[in-house]
Amino acid sequence: MNWIYLFVAGLFEVVWATTMKLSHGFSKWDWALATVAGMIASFFFLAKATKSLPLSLAYPIWTGIGAVGSIIVGVILFGDKIPAITWVFIVLLLVSIIGIKMTA
Repeated sequence: MNWIYLFVAGLFEVVWATTMKLSHGFSKWDWALATVAGMIASFFFLAKATKSLPLSLAYPIWTGIGAVGSIIVGVILFGDKIPAITWVFIVLLLVSIIGIKMTA
């Protein structure tokens, strides 16, 4: 169950990063409130996950999910242009996250 909490925490990290962009520097209050709610949810589920998962595993996996998820959202929703070589490193990041999980 703790791995599920960690995954959900990572998804909420993507949510708050996305809504932060949509808030336009916190000038749009509805998106700003969604950002804060996403942050709270992300930290809540991270805290639940780290009750039994080591911090040395949970934190890098949490940030990795957030990083890769934010890149994907940026490309799909915001039209961010990512150079081809960057995708190689994104794949390496995914492989690293999976490797951390598998060797834990």
